[in-house]
Amino acid sequence: MSEERTESLSAHQVAAFLRRHPKFLEQYPDLAVSLVLPKQEGQTSSLASYQLDVLRDKNRELNRRLAELFGNAQDNERLAVRAHQLSLALMRADSAANTMRAMVACLREDFAGDEVRVILFDAIDGLDEPEWLQTIAVRDKRMAPFVDVIKSNEPLCGRLNPDKLALLFGGQSPNAASVALLPLAGVGLLAVGSSDANRFFPGMGTLFLRLMAESLVAAMKRFD
Repeated sequence: MSEERTESLSAHQVAAFLRRHPKFLEQYPDLAVSLVLPKQEGQTSSLASYQLDVLRDKNRELNRRLAELFGNAQDNERLAVRAHQLSLALMRADSAANTMRAMVACLREDFAGDEVRVILFDAIDGLDEPEWLQTIAVRDKRMAPFVDVIKSNEPLCGRLNPDKLALLFGGQSPNAASVALLPLAGVGLLAVGSSDANRFFPGMGTLFLRLMAESLVAAMKRFD
């Protein structure tokens, strides 16, 4: 009997609390959704409507997240296919010069790079310096702005400092509003510029960029 009284009293206390705090369920929408309502008309209709609104909001948010995940999966799939095609193109190249030409062509065509620039630490036989290529020794003082990137061997994305832009693109280039800079371990640097200032940005995923750089370095070393 004592337990029944306690339960009854607790229920009254809860009801009294809710009457004093009519907006309590706005702070705890999960609680509102989990409540079981009596199947009758009247005062419960507003709470039922509220529960329905909460469920609809959750459903919209879940659909939004699902669409975002699906879009990301499609983007990653397209990137994976392009990266695979790039690897095949590098493997088919029959010289270091043609390997580098294949890399630049793929970045321009398959990855829609508005501007591609390459710095090699050592000259490559058969590759007369085209407009996208410079040969600069790694210890050359002009390479000073890139010391940290070369040491970290990690891609750098975003809007480059003027000193980096000056060496790579000859200054402020409209096709280098944002840049992905890829260090090529022991080989050089590769930069992909975009006229879209937001295409490459700090914090973006760089897995595919790193994999492409590693593929190029591995392909180049076949001809050492």
